[in-house]
Amino acid sequence: MAVKIVKLGTARSSGEGLRIGTVRRPPRGVPKTEFASQNWYDVWYPNLAPSVETMKLGQSVETDKEWVAFSKKYRSEMADADASRNLDLLAALSHQTNFAMGCYCENESRCHRSLLRDLLKERGADVAPTVAHCV
Repeated sequence: MAVKIVKLGTARSSGEGLRIGTVRRPPRGVPKTEFASQNWYDVWYPNLAPSVETMKLGQSVETDKEWVAFSKKYRSEMADADASRNLDLLAALSHQTNFAMGCYCENESRCHRSLLRDLLKERGADVAPTVAHCV
């Protein structure tokens, strides 16, 4: 069993399980009834998305220094009691069932989902390794 960190809107892998969207806003122009069938997500869970202010900071990141500032701010938000309990729950669930979590960002290394991966690992989650795609 494991949690897989994914780019929302991509094809699902075999046995991926429930897909959770950890994004602040739903996908634009997509009817709610088609979120799952278009591989966005099965459940929208903005509780683990950056706040609007932090999201805007993350979207403007261009330098390593700006990324560090975004990372600190997001980690601070995830240290909040409610967010922390959510992460603990998901870490525990990763040992019982397969599921996926993700965001829309193209580059995971500059996306909060890379930080989510780290936060879950820090809590002992079983996190599936990233699969490199050949082009």
